[in-house]
Amino acid sequence: MLDDPDDYRPGSRWRLLSDPAANPRVEDIAVIVEEMAIGDRVPLHIHHDVNECIVVLEGRDEVRVGDETSLMEAGDSIFIAKGMHHSQRNVGDGILKILAIFPATIIDIEMLERNPAPGTDDDPPQHTMYDLSTGEFWLRGSRD
Repeated sequence: MLDDPDDYRPGSRWRLLSDPAANPRVEDIAVIVEEMAIGDRVPLHIHHDVNECIVVLEGRDEVRVGDETSLMEAGDSIFIAKGMHHSQRNVGDGILKILAIFPATIIDIEMLERNPAPGTDDDPPQHTMYDLSTGEFWLRGSRD
């Protein structure tokens, strides 16, 4: 998992399943498989430039999109339009395993809430960019 001071979840992990660097002909999709620890949550955030699809492989996932909250289980999926704030939380009694699918490899994420990393409790939420093909991340606007 990337060192994200806004989304600190040491009991959870994710890895890139679809790696554009390994197959340069596929440069416009990224698939992440995530295993989320019991009780962990992805803080409320927005992707301004890209849609997302979440597929639950196992466990119970409470997903908030806009003002709606849904309970999802294995086999369920949800599409999140760019610009919609969303979050999710493992509400099951075991690991939550999901796929997050993006039609891009560079993902913007504006955090509206935080799971603060130790020592960052008073920091404001950030707006960062992630390059899923290289693992790099930076503050939005700092490389423009």
